[in-house]
Amino acid sequence: MAVNSVANVPQLLYGQSPKILTGSKDGVLVDFLGLYCKSSKRIRRRIGYAATNRRSLINKKCNAVVDLQRGASNASQQSSDIVPKVADLDDILSERGACGVGFIANLDNKASHGIVKDALVALGCMEHRGGCGADNDSGDGSGLMTSIPWDLFNDWAEKEGIPVFDKLHTGVGMIFLPKDSNQMNEAKKVISNIFNNEGLEVLGWRSVPVDSSVVGYYAKVTMPNIQQVFVRVVKEENVDDIERELYICRKLIERAVNSEIWGNELYFCSLSNQTIVYKGMLRSEVLGRFYYDLQSELYISPLAIYHRRFSTNTSPRWPLAQPMRFLGHNGEINTIQGNLNWMQSREASLKSAVWRDREDEIRPFGNPKASDSANLDSTAELLIRSGRAPEEALMILVPEAYQNHPTLSIKYPEVLDFYNYYKGQMEAWDGPALLLFSDGKIVGACLDRNGLRPARYWRTKDNVVYVASEVGVIPMDESKVTMKGRLGPGMMISVDLSSGQVFENTEVKRRVALSNPYGEWIKENLRSLKPVNFFSTTVMDGETILRRQQAYGYSSEDVQMVIESMAAQGKEPTFCMGDDIPLAVLSQKPHMLYDYFKQRFAQVTNPAIDPLREGLVMSLEVNLGKRRNILEAGPENASQVILPSPVLNEGELEYLLKDSHLKPHVLPTFFDVGKGVDGSLKRSLDKLCEAADEAVRNGSQLLVLSDRSDELEATRPAIPILLAVGAVHQHLIQNGLRMSASIVADTAQCFSTHQFACLIGFGASAVCPYLAFETCRQWRLSTKTVNLMRNGKMPSVTIEQAQKNFCKAIKSGLLKILSKMGISLLSSYCGAQIFEIYGLGKEVMDIAFCGSKSSIGGLTLDELARETLSFWVKAFSEDTAKRLENYGFLQFRQGGEYHGNNPEMSKLLHKAVRQKSESAYSVYQQHLANRPVNPNITPEKADA
Repeated sequence: MAVNSVANVPQLLYGQSPKILTGSKDGVLVDFLGLYCKSSKRIRRRIGYAATNRRSLINKKCNAVVDLQRGASNASQQSSDIVPKVADLDDILSERGACGVGFIANLDNKASHGIVKDALVALGCMEHRGGCGADNDSGDGSGLMTSIPWDLFNDWAEKEGIPVFDKLHTGVGMIFLPKDSNQMNEAKKVISNIFNNEGLEVLGWRSVPVDSSVVGYYAKVTMPNIQQVFVRVVKEENVDDIERELYICRKLIERAVNSEIWGNELYFCSLSNQTIVYKGMLRSEVLGRFYYDLQSELYISPLAIYHRRFSTNTSPRWPLAQPMRFLGHNGEINTIQGNLNWMQSREASLKSAVWRDREDEIRPFGNPKASDSANLDSTAELLIRSGRAPEEALMILVPEAYQNHPTLSIKYPEVLDFYNYYKGQMEAWDGPALLLFSDGKIVGACLDRNGLRPARYWRTKDNVVYVASEVGVIPMDESKVTMKGRLGPGMMISVDLSSGQVFENTEVKRRVALSNPYGEWIKENLRSLKPVNFFSTTVMDGETILRRQQAYGYSSEDVQMVIESMAAQGKEPTFCMGDDIPLAVLSQKPHMLYDYFKQRFAQVTNPAIDPLREGLVMSLEVNLGKRRNILEAGPENASQVILPSPVLNEGELEYLLKDSHLKPHVLPTFFDVGKGVDGSLKRSLDKLCEAADEAVRNGSQLLVLSDRSDELEATRPAIPILLAVGAVHQHLIQNGLRMSASIVADTAQCFSTHQFACLIGFGASAVCPYLAFETCRQWRLSTKTVNLMRNGKMPSVTIEQAQKNFCKAIKSGLLKILSKMGISLLSSYCGAQIFEIYGLGKEVMDIAFCGSKSSIGGLTLDELARETLSFWVKAFSEDTAKRLENYGFLQFRQGGEYHGNNPEMSKLLHKAVRQKSESAYSVYQQHLANRPVNPNITPEKADA
């Protein structure tokens, strides 16, 4: 039996369900937590280990889990053979954390071992913030970032007969190498060769002295060889150029080992002339004991960033411990998949003179196998190495909530201009986060726009600044504190070690914002969409509207209970909780493609947002147009069109189609089945993508995918618009063109908030739901509606107000969907693909939804084409019904979709309960056992 997730483990080990286990007594709850290799010290203290014999049982289970994770059939196999699971994007998307972080910095830039000792004390006090394995000893991760301890290394060099290091031209690499000695030597050879090829002189290798006895079982069997390499950069004099040269070397090494079997075991914790990172899969209280260096009085530093990691849903690994190379991150990036997609998209356009035409050698900039923190760190590193200050990089990547900020618009308009300029260039890395950062010269901290992580700071009389995720981690005499406070939402603090100055939020951001005339650039180039009135009458006659609704998959429930309800009330309709109908792939009724997608939502330590009370920090604004080189600021980058929301009416779309700067190009989205269904959808998608590619290469900055047609043809059904958007989006990403154009969907196939969210989540910047608007107008002008309003049985609304109500309902629904995932900005949600997919096969996923996961496999393109055609043909049948079909998806009806809670089930259950009859209960059980399953779905089609 394959182990697909840790949720299977309890059944494999016990033959029981997790529910039974957690209901047991005498400490089995601890064992159950142990099966997940995860529980914090705080939890363990509370529930305790009631019986000593439980300890051995827990260890056995932990061992079994390790073996199960590598797919071993023999749980007693030697531990040295255990290969840790490498996180992939699926793991990362489900990862959650709540870490402990902080920094200490001496304003006089005076290095001391006291800074390091205080950081270790603070780190030890944050043990409750971290996760720990069931062996009670393997931490999720802890670490320190400090300045390079040259005294320590020079002492070692002297003993080894190596000349004293020239700290101005020497870089130090802290490296996790493969555990196998032969592979380690091979890795060192590759590293040395690349350094030599780049003109760097390898001065020596140092085995980092460690005490492995303090390492937990699981951490020990996966522990890498930890070594340091010292290299002299002889061809550069400037510190920034030296750092860039080391960065290029590291990227070349990572690329060179990527194809090696041991490639995933090589990891640079740091490679720098300024900072070094000591970290590992350790509990915070043993970090200092594990690394002997940290105990040495020769280890001195003017700064230290410390981090204790807690991960709840993924197996910890040594490289995932923090701090990273620039950042210590407490939180989650909820938009990580979209951020990775957009970074891949912009790789081709990223240019800067500082790289001297070597940009190709430092690609790629994102890594789907790394964590969200690691990818954010890599992006910040790219910006900083390209010449941006650390504070500027963080302002670009994690902007504060500036749109509705009265202080910024009145007192600091330059800061507002900075954010408005970069909003169109870089999507925000959104989610709850406290970020500590340092390049060795600057050390600082910033908080996410919602302030969903705690951060305190204080300064003492001896010119030391402290920042921590909680107070009390360092013993402190309050009489010595000269300044203290906390970071609020979106705030930042920065310490300049060279000048000895502390810059608080406003000072930091004004300095950055005044570096360029962003306000002038915006005024000259950024354009706003002018509001255009809604149509005041219907464009189609009643029969035409009905046929279009049938062709594009509308049901009577969709029109009456969704569209008309939103047009009348200005809010989403409310239904009962729970969905008791089969998954779309198991249904015997045809479904629109959207029904195969389920929205994800924030869980565990990742809080959702209240879109009503926290609406000021949320925004539906989107920018249309080309996104240019993020590494070089200039006025042309601001040449875009800003939309107040992604919902466009017909007049607004027409306005955009006339924008000469955008050079819009309309792409029809139909497929031809005149010569047969098989292969028709695939051929049409290929042609659509080729046409989009050609249009972008010819200068179009706006692609409008449209299923609008004056006359529908029976043999040319519309491509599901979600499939079309996803396919074009992925095609442009893969060809390095995605940043050159925005995608707008002009479609009849969108009328609900979920459908809007799907289109935006898979690449569309805006949507014009023209048939939904036409349906609103038809409803308002209908005799029934007019009479109800005249008789006072329905609030009176104008035809324009009905369409405004529909838009209002969609917008509020989108804010709700964003808030459920803890995301504040629609621009960050665009392309983020935050959905679970059930029932689509690999062929469909690869062409349109690459990067997302379809858990159970499912439909091929040809099968999807047939399902789409089943809607389309209804509009051309000679005996076309005079009304839309009611599939019974929302409410039970005879002949409609099967509902788990149906009248027959309720009747049999009531009968069994009232009669207290075993035979009546058997009839009820038999009814449940006979629930229908789509006969067209075979095990082969359901395979992933």
